Amino acid sequence: MRADSNIILGNGFLPTRASWMLDFVTLAMLGVVIVLAISIYLVRVGKNKHLHRSIQIGTAIILTLTLVAFEIDVRFITQWRELAEVSPFYESGWVDRFLAVHLVFAIPTPLVWAVVIFMAMRRFKHDLSAELTTDFNRFHRISGRIAAAFMFLTAITGWIFYYVAFVA
Repeated sequence: MRADSNIILGNGFLPTRASWMLDFVTLAMLGVVIVLAISIYLVRVGKNKHLHRSIQIGTAIILTLTLVAFEIDVRFITQWRELAEVSPFYESGWVDRFLAVHLVFAIPTPLVWAVVIFMAMRRFKHDLSAELTTDFNRFHRISGRIAAAFMFLTAITGWIFYYVAFVA
């Protein structure tokens, strides 16, 4: 940490109290939301199942690696609570409340996404051109929307937590 005109800054690359990894994940979630929206657009409007599948699998792999690195950083390297103590929301417990709301979405999101991807890969196998049954189309559409909603809510609640803990 370094002091800079009465503001305690973390060792991240943004001018906040957050660590490098917290900064990275906060910005990366913006990219994830955009890529997810593009992927959904490609399959819904462009009917490009191959690119949609590739984007989803690639994003899942990248997110898994990022999540593992993030958890290692937060649990063993970064003392995020020390960085957040300066926040006017820390003493009152709001930082922990916002973290709890974030975790409500962040914990199930990779599980929901994994189920959607696993079921789609199992159903499609290697032939994306095969027609799907109405039941599976409905399942994939609904579960995909749930997974996308969880990812979006994970990003939104993560950004709110980041602001409350490391910016305010």
